[in-house]
Amino acid sequence: MSSEKASERISLHSQNISPGVTVHGARTHNLRDVSFSFPRNAMVVFTGISGSGKSSLAFDTLYAEAQRRFMESVAPHARRLIEQASTPDVDAIDGLPPAVALQQSRAGAQERSTVGSLTRISVTLRLLFSRAGSHPADVTFLPAEAFSPNNPQGACPACQGMGIVHEVKADALVPDGTLSIREGAIASWPNGWQAKNLRSILDTLGYDIDAPWNTLAEKDREWILFTDEQPSVPIFMGLNAEQRREAIAAGTEPAYTGTYTSARKYLLQSFSGGKESVKKRLSRFITVASCNECHGKRLNRDALAYTFAGRDIAEMGELTITQLRALLSPCAEGLSEDLPRETALREAVIRMTTDICGRLGQLEKLGLGHLSLGRRTTMLSSGELQRIRLATQLISRLFGVIYVLDEPAAGLHPEDVRALLQSLRLLVEAGNSLVIVEHNLDVIAEADWLTEIGPGPGGQGGEIVYNGTPPGLQQISRSPTAGYLFDRHRPGLRRRRLPERWLSLEQVTCNNIQDLDVRIPLERMTAITGVSGSGKSTLLSRVLPALLERLDKTPDEEDAEDDSVMPDVQGSITAGGTSLKRLVRIDQRPIGRTPRSNLATYTGFFDTVRKLFADTDEAKKRGFDASRFSFNLPAGRCPACEGQGQITIELMFMPQASAPCSACGGRRYNEETLEVRWHNRTIADVLALTVDEAISVFRNNDTIQRSLAALASLGLGYLTLGQPATELSGGECQRIKLAWELQRTQRGKTLYLLDEPSTGLHPADMDKLMRVLDRLVQRGDTVVIAEHDMRIACEADWVIDLGPGSGESGGQIVAAGTPEEVSRAPDSLTASYLLARLDKRDGEPGQ
Repeated sequence: MSSEKASERISLHSQNISPGVTVHGARTHNLRDVSFSFPRNAMVVFTGISGSGKSSLAFDTLYAEAQRRFMESVAPHARRLIEQASTPDVDAIDGLPPAVALQQSRAGAQERSTVGSLTRISVTLRLLFSRAGSHPADVTFLPAEAFSPNNPQGACPACQGMGIVHEVKADALVPDGTLSIREGAIASWPNGWQAKNLRSILDTLGYDIDAPWNTLAEKDREWILFTDEQPSVPIFMGLNAEQRREAIAAGTEPAYTGTYTSARKYLLQSFSGGKESVKKRLSRFITVASCNECHGKRLNRDALAYTFAGRDIAEMGELTITQLRALLSPCAEGLSEDLPRETALREAVIRMTTDICGRLGQLEKLGLGHLSLGRRTTMLSSGELQRIRLATQLISRLFGVIYVLDEPAAGLHPEDVRALLQSLRLLVEAGNSLVIVEHNLDVIAEADWLTEIGPGPGGQGGEIVYNGTPPGLQQISRSPTAGYLFDRHRPGLRRRRLPERWLSLEQVTCNNIQDLDVRIPLERMTAITGVSGSGKSTLLSRVLPALLERLDKTPDEEDAEDDSVMPDVQGSITAGGTSLKRLVRIDQRPIGRTPRSNLATYTGFFDTVRKLFADTDEAKKRGFDASRFSFNLPAGRCPACEGQGQITIELMFMPQASAPCSACGGRRYNEETLEVRWHNRTIADVLALTVDEAISVFRNNDTIQRSLAALASLGLGYLTLGQPATELSGGECQRIKLAWELQRTQRGKTLYLLDEPSTGLHPADMDKLMRVLDRLVQRGDTVVIAEHDMRIACEADWVIDLGPGSGESGGQIVAAGTPEEVSRAPDSLTASYLLARLDKRDGEPGQ
């Protein structure tokens, strides 16, 4: 769009605005004593370079202070039940109303949680079935809670309300019967000490652990693998059977008492409660099947005997939101034949279905019509979760609240962003205020008030670059956002090339993709586009990994997900698969779950740094090897904080308090370790360096330079080497993983998969990421991204547009070709948005 049109749009809602909230001296994280004001009862957008301090200001300052004030009114004993934010570092905030945070977090996304339970629609639906459901005469009245699979009254007894059962593949437990138990015949057993423990228990119980498995009696093999018994026996280390009997007779104290667990029991327990990495390892021994009792419906027979409008409650949960609304709308309007004849009950049903349809309609407006009520929240994207929470807030009709939102447009097709903006505007019109952290240019353009934080990331940011109505940003020369917002023409980010060789997939079926044939160009960049729910993530994250895994192109372990456990992907690769040697998924999951994992340890160059310190004269004189300089090992770390650098205290009625360790000053190491210096720097000084600073410090070390240069090329020069993984955003984690790939020695042609790489990234950062992805393509790798940002889709060599709609209306290829070819597709909802961005792309780089 032109600058004049942008100014017209972004000033449309910005009349008669006066400041209402004033922040004095905000210093949370990288904020530099920030003071500014913004209006209430308006849509305020915080933008800026990734890592500039937007979230620190919006969530860790504004929302945290609003929550702190709310907590002052809560009884002390009740505070223990509420997760509290840390107290913000700010002098004062005036005019701050109560706040509600709608973040892109997965909190509440548990295995039993569904779209229906999260929106509370399931509660009303269960009440509807209890009061107005039809049922056979031999089934008694059931209360509403009896229609919940999470309640013992309603759960299927065979699968405990999960709908699926895990079964052990008996023939996979012992793949080689010529081995003895001691030699590892039972392949499903754990490794290490636990395997030795199980062998010792069987030996004590009198089983021959040195005989070939096939020579054991069948009843013994059956017991070892499948018994539910768990006998406990005394374990004497290093004693044979005769010596054990003598020790027991003499009353000798055993080393410990061991309890046996059969191979089957161990597998089921480990699989149901284990981490994803454990599930991945055990998946070859486990099958996941639909429960034979409830056929996957999760409820018992009595609950499933009730029907309304010809469907049981589980069948209603399988309908999409759009389909369910169409089914129940006649009831809400009082026009359905399914309404009861008794007046009071009829009125009650009309009220309940009206409530359900209202909630369903709100979800539809936010681009979620393709979801079903029974969809597990673990299967939702973080953007879908946030929009569900937003829909709930729209229904609640709160007044006088400040909503703090984290990139609500993430994961949305431009067509869906329109509906999102209408919903956000409704919150403002209802008398609320919005503070939105956002990179999406369409959302920024609709702001009443714009605050840009920056100008750079990390230590280069934390300042107010601009604060005012959006048109004024056009005059700010140091704004990284202005050039993108006002659509100044820019050259392309990479040279595009036409495809020559193809990866061909045929008869692909998974989720809403049915019997699809698709071709993806090799050694090129492909963008998969389409409205939300059209099947992009299914094709990228499930189909491609599953089909390539069948060709032994196993994903890297750290990026692998549990695909083989749910073998719902059908189809085959008919060409091009043999040329690919590796599959790598570069997603936004954390690079570590504790502060012990950081940038330096993840990328691997910290090993080289520790060796440099170990090679100093002082380290050699003291007898320190490289392990001494690890903050994860007792020898070198601070004993007070155990190498974490901070002490965290749990306070019963208040948020947990964290502060730098007083013993080491937050440096993680003990004094003796810190006395060793390399180039006059301690190991703690090195961890405190930013990537940009470290490039200069380690300029003569090629190994370290390779890692640092990759990080800097992705715009991560502001991060410190010791930055804890828990403090990194999803976008930062994704770029760190990509940097790790860039520095690795190439091991054959690789397929890189990225789902929504623009999420969490400022347009300037996305430009850097695209240039790096182009380096992968130039070296002969294949890059496939699922993306909604049309600026990015324009840069791809090939575009595959899925649709035409979402859910059951999607899963088809609407158009495939160069960006120009897809932009002319008559049936594509993506085409017009792609064309608009192509018009602003000034040819290839250098043209």
